[in-house]
Amino acid sequence: MPDTAWAALTDPTRRALLELLRQQPRSVGELVAALGLSQPTTSKHLRVLRDAGLVRVQPDAQRRIYALDPAPLAALDAWLQPYRDYWNPRLDALGAYLDRQSPTPEETP
Repeated sequence: MPDTAWAALTDPTRRALLELLRQQPRSVGELVAALGLSQPTTSKHLRVLRDAGLVRVQPDAQRRIYALDPAPLAALDAWLQPYRDYWNPRLDALGAYLDRQSPTPEETP
């Protein structure tokens, strides 16, 4: 996954935009209304997401409709998979250990 995609995902506003676009494609006006940001601010964030390949834009008369492009997110998921494979068994073991240490309701005074 390119560094530009990683950098784009660090901003909470851009993550909020991606969440809205995950639900459905939207126009800039819809995104402005949903986030309560100005149109120029929203457009700047969308440009960063577009440059990172995370969204694509489709002109529709005078409007631009933005949609999520899942390919870079799939690449991120693939990159993270070995780390999930590493941590999941360890976290499961920790959970099992903590469960054994916790008193059962019958043991509580």
